[in-house]
Amino acid sequence: MAAGEQQGRDYLQRHRIPALLHRLGALVLYHRPERPREFLIQALEKVKAGRRAEGEYPNLMDEDNVVAMFGLLDVVGQGHITAAQYREALKTLGLATEDLQIEDDAIITLDAFMQEVKKRMLESWAVH
Repeated sequence: MAAGEQQGRDYLQRHRIPALLHRLGALVLYHRPERPREFLIQALEKVKAGRRAEGEYPNLMDEDNVVAMFGLLDVVGQGHITAAQYREALKTLGLATEDLQIEDDAIITLDAFMQEVKKRMLESWAVH
């Protein structure tokens, strides 16, 4: 790989551009707006406002979606999921799990799941 190409890759990674583009692309595919360029501009404006604490970050999943996801994981309706299911759900949502400190035998309730998903979604946008 040429030095200039590596410098370009390093630059993109340092500024988290691939992750930002991935998230923006996912938003467009999820919402499928009639005017995608305007939609992307609005999404970036939300990210900017969220960083200034003047608004909310754009999200793929609202509270109903998170509840539905939990329900799919809690197939027998016990009111909780396992730590392994929890980790996989976070990964599926594209959320970081490297700093997750949870025992393998822990049980995760819907409330805990919702709080953590919301927190990690906010953290994921805040880095951009």
